[in-house]
Amino acid sequence: MVELLKENPLLLLFIVASLGYLVGNLKFRGSSLGVAAVLFVGLAFGAIDKDLHIPDVIFSLGLVLFVYSIGLSSGAAFFKSYKKNGLRDFFFLLTMLILSGLIAIGLAFLFGLDAASITGVYAGSTTNTPALAGVIDYVQGMNANGLNDELTKKLVVGYSYSYPMGVLGGIIAIVLMEKLLKINYKEEAYSLRKEYPLGDNLSSYTIEVSKDNPDGKQLRDLYKEHKWNVVFGRIDKQGDISLSNYDIVLEKGDLIVVVGEKEELERVTEILGKKAKKSLSYYRHKYDSRRIFVSRPEMVGKTIASLGLDKKYNALITRIRRGDVDMLAKDDMVLEMGDRIRFVARRKDLKALSNYFGDSYTQSSKVNLFSFGLGIGLGLILGSFEIPIAENFSFKLGNAGGPLIVGLVLGALRRTGPVVWLLPYSSNVTLQQIGLILLLSCVGITSGNSFVESFTSEGILFFAASCIISILSAVLTLLIGYKLIKIPFSLLMGIVSNQPAILDFATSRSGTQIPMYGYTMMFPIALISKIVIAQILFVLLFTQ
Repeated sequence: MVELLKENPLLLLFIVASLGYLVGNLKFRGSSLGVAAVLFVGLAFGAIDKDLHIPDVIFSLGLVLFVYSIGLSSGAAFFKSYKKNGLRDFFFLLTMLILSGLIAIGLAFLFGLDAASITGVYAGSTTNTPALAGVIDYVQGMNANGLNDELTKKLVVGYSYSYPMGVLGGIIAIVLMEKLLKINYKEEAYSLRKEYPLGDNLSSYTIEVSKDNPDGKQLRDLYKEHKWNVVFGRIDKQGDISLSNYDIVLEKGDLIVVVGEKEELERVTEILGKKAKKSLSYYRHKYDSRRIFVSRPEMVGKTIASLGLDKKYNALITRIRRGDVDMLAKDDMVLEMGDRIRFVARRKDLKALSNYFGDSYTQSSKVNLFSFGLGIGLGLILGSFEIPIAENFSFKLGNAGGPLIVGLVLGALRRTGPVVWLLPYSSNVTLQQIGLILLLSCVGITSGNSFVESFTSEGILFFAASCIISILSAVLTLLIGYKLIKIPFSLLMGIVSNQPAILDFATSRSGTQIPMYGYTMMFPIALISKIVIAQILFVLLFTQ
């Protein structure tokens, strides 16, 4: 069987992926590893025989698909977050990265490890291959009295032994700190719902206006005065049912449908009157509601306000469902391919509205291969550029950094003229999952044999050092970030996710996509910083 797997890398890939996915769905005390289990199954297969391998191009493909699709989906929130807390987050991340380097220096003296070995351990513990490549390139170009090859071998050995722990360390730290800090993910998600597109727990009330409006305030005046976070639907004025607008003056006896979260609906009800005994939502003789898919590319990237629906149709958008998330339809909300819009409109307008937005599930699920391929191509070109930092010292963003940064920019732009950069939500999720499974399978199989061999006398020191660097760095980041800097724990989980397996574990623990925003915020800074820190670490210790 082993010989068959050696000769058929694709067979090996899909066996690891399928078994890993199966193991990941098994629950222990209510928790499961999710897709991260693919990594551990890969480690098990890799430990069987060191000649088991998967072509490097599969690893690169998985990495590119994963980081680019994450960049696209996180771009808008990424720039919004940095606009609000940019300097704070930047200096916090940089401080924590420098701290991990200082921990590595301390361990070098404590365990008596040479410069090359501890630098390799540091690169592996932080799962940063570009950092390892940068140091190797520096070593090959230095005058080391014939020691270049020996130093390179020590760098690679230290990296290989410590890489698996670089993944496990982040996962262990997350589990430890969420217990210690008693994190309530539901409460945290609720508090962050306005800052990140996490969706709302929406309901609808029919409110009977029973309080006077002596000043004759229009609905827009009441909306601004009380800062309501709701959407108004049908209104019944003395038996005449129509769609509400901000010019309406509410009077006693009026019935109006309001959509929003329950707490907000209760607040609106208290101000306007009382909850009505009958619901206008069931009166569909003249107006009806329907969910319509956004599948016309022309609609993507436009705000609801810019559509000017009130000039074309007698219709209201009350909610938008993106994936599993329901969101209030606000004027500044930007439409994406695959969104399901909930309308209230005249029956005779429903067909025209359906044609206007496309309303095709098939079309809303397709990937535009032109924009997708062009975006990834731009990312790979950016990643291939040599970026000089000092004399004889440069680095590349690589297959991870280039596509991620381009994905973030294009995700924030959403479209450029007729070119739509965003992927449909369902397609984006699928590509992320495929990319992650390819990536984790390759990493696991490649590292499995080294993981077993690490339990030699030298390897145990490397393994212990990598445990301390990865776990301690992540624990300190979570603790300081949460307690002192007041960064949400869900966001911090993404910040300590220096490898996609940790990110997938973090998102499954939190039950939201918030860790993904932390990951995209961290990755570009960490990629560059770790390359610099690794070289400084080597130079400092080599000259001792």
